[in-house]
Parts: sequence; structure tokens; C-alpha cells
Amino acid sequence: MSDSIRDPEGVRLQKVLANAGVASRRVAEQLIVEGRVRVNGAVVTELGSRIDPENDLVDVDGTAIQLDQSKRYVMLNKPRGVVSSMKDERGRPDLRRFTKEWPERLYNVGRLDADTSGLLVLTNDGELAHVLAHPSFGVTKVYIAKVEGRVAPQTIQRLTKGIELEDGPIAADKARLLSASTRSATGAEDGASLVELTLHSGKNRIVRRMMAEVGHPVIELVRRQFGPLHLGTLPAGQARELTKVERGALLTLARQAADGPPGEQETR
Repeated sequence: MSDSIRDPEGVRLQKVLANAGVASRRVAEQLIVEGRVRVNGAVVTELGSRIDPENDLVDVDGTAIQLDQSKRYVMLNKPRGVVSSMKDERGRPDLRRFTKEWPERLYNVGRLDADTSGLLVLTNDGELAHVLAHPSFGVTKVYIAKVEGRVAPQTIQRLTKGIELEDGPIAADKARLLSASTRSATGAEDGASLVELTLHSGKNRIVRRMMAEVGHPVIELVRRQFGPLHLGTLPAGQARELTKVERGALLTLARQAADGPPGEQETR
């Protein structure tokens, strides 16, 4: 347990919880008494406990609580044609246009290639960004790919059993066929298919390379989920702050990943 819990100069735990918007101070006191609050992983039940909000980690019922209100967490539905950079040296459309309403300097967590749309997290929380985007912490992502041709069940099985790419073997955590049409818009017999892929590996352009390897090049690609976050109905080109529930889920994931053993690769 942190020494700050016994530090008379710390802030009372129930006040910290109330300031974080968890509950009123009275309800926060009840949460503490019931043993539902942890500080740095240890249950705290004493109402006189004081903590250091800048350094201590607090969770309620296992969900991380955001204490630092200077941290901003934003979800963007990145459109196609935009590079995942705050300033592109080649002058291509970048992410700056989507962050103008927030005074903080926000940065993207990981990347989506320019031709891929979908969920991208923007934040000024460097520690969280490192955990979520670093290659060693395989955070799961869900993509929906529109691909050429009619995908067979055997192909879906290949994607989950594993295929060999030029930089090594790779397998999807999950894969399923959402739909398949026998005819394309021009009337050709090959048509197109929609495939959902869940990956915790995120090597560069991994979905496109996997689908090309099994004979179904990607026509369009969108990332629908990133860890606990879902794109939902957020329109392309729009950004919004994460809700309190989403922030809690994201912070919880980041803390668990930081404490647990490194996973496989992440990035795009």
C-alpha cells in the first residue's frame, strides 16, 4: 500500500472519488467501507485514508478510475485518405484537423494506414499510449474487410489456423464470414465478401497482407473495435471524448497490460 495513505498531507480517498465523478462523497464512503475500492492494488476500507492523486492508482469494483483530469481521451473515426500522423512531412491530410476543439496536444495511439478507416484513439496520456501501442502488449482489434471474391469456409479456417507471410507466421484470433455475393456490380461471377477479423497482432498492413495471401485482396477496410472500445455509430471524420465508462475500461486494460506478461506484437 502506498505511503501516501498514511500521509497527513494526502487527499482523503472519498474526496478523490467524488472529484473524479465516481459518486457523491457519502456514496464513495460506502464504497470504501464495503471494500470495493483499491489503491495500488490493495483494498482500502478506512475512511480516514489519504492518497496522492497524482501518483496512486485507484480502482472501484476492478475498474480503473481516472484521477488526473488533465488527461484527455478521444475516439476518432478516421476517414480513408488521412495518414495517422499529427504532421505529415509530405503534406498529406493528417490528424490535426480532428483535434482543434481540444486545447491539449493529442497524439494517436498506434496507426491505421491511409487507406484504412475506423477507430483511432487520440490522447495526451503518454503512459497509456505506450502500453496500448507498444509491440509487446497485444491489444485486440476487430476489423471488417470487404474483399475480392467469394470467401469459402475453408479460407476462414486457414486464417485462424495460421498462414505464412514473408515476415513469419500469423493467425487471426477469430475470423468469420459476414456475407458473400456471387456477382459484382459489373455482373462478374466472382463478387465480393465481408470478413470480420480479430487480431492481437498488428504488424504493418497485416489484414491486407493476410487476405491477399489467401487469395482475396482487400477492397475496403475498417477497424470497428480497439480493445474495449467500439466505433458504434460515430460517423467517419467525427471525433468525440470517451465516456466515463469507456475511459475506465481503457485505463483498466492499460493497467492490466502493464502489470501482466508481454503479449505478441501490436501497432497497426
